Amino acid sequence: MATITAETVKILREQSGAGVMECKRALEETGGDIEKAAAILKERGQAAAAKRAGRDANEGQIASYIHTGGKIGVLIEVNCETDFVARTDEFQRLVRDLAIQVAGLRPIWTSVESIPAAELEAKRAELMAGDMVQGKPEAVRAQIVDGQLKKWFGEVVLLEQPFRDQDRTVGQLVGEAIAKTGENIKVRRFVRFELGEEM
Repeated sequence: MATITAETVKILREQSGAGVMECKRALEETGGDIEKAAAILKERGQAAAAKRAGRDANEGQIASYIHTGGKIGVLIEVNCETDFVARTDEFQRLVRDLAIQVAGLRPIWTSVESIPAAELEAKRAELMAGDMVQGKPEAVRAQIVDGQLKKWFGEVVLLEQPFRDQDRTVGQLVGEAIAKTGENIKVRRFVRFELGEEM
C-alpha cells in the first residue's frame, strides 16, 4: 500500500476543493494516484450535487457585468442556500464567470427544463423536416434529431454550453461549486443587453 503524504493530500485538495479526509480516503483507494483520486472525488461531488438539487436556494447574489467598451451588459441571479456562502470569494467568482459566459456566448435559457414546450417542439419539428434527417431510414431519424437537439442545447442553454475553452459544461462547473460549498446552487435567471439590438 502506498504511503499517503500530507503533501499529496494538499495537492489533491487544491485541485478538487474537497475536504482533507475525503482526499485522504480517495488517495488510499487509488494507491496514491492523484489523477484517479481526483476523478473519484469529481464523481462523488456530482453525486452529492444531485442529492442537494431539491434543497431550497433562496439566498445568493444578483450581479452585473459590463463588457469592455460598454456595449454588452448582463444581469444575473445565482442562488445558494445561505448568505454565508453567497459572500464567499468562490461564490462571487462563480457568479462573475457565469455573467461573462452569458455576455460572450449569448445563451437564451438557463436550463433545458426552462425552454418552453412549444419552442422545443417547434425546434424538434424543424430538425425532423430537415434534409439531413429525411434522407435517413425511419428507425434512426429520432436518434439523429436527439443528437441535433443536444448540439443546439449547447448553443442556446447556459448550463449545457461548454465553459470557456474547457472540456466541461457550465452545468458541471456549477456542480463542482455545489460539491465545494456543500450547498445547492442554482442559476435562476439572467438578461443580456447589447447596444443597438432590436427589442
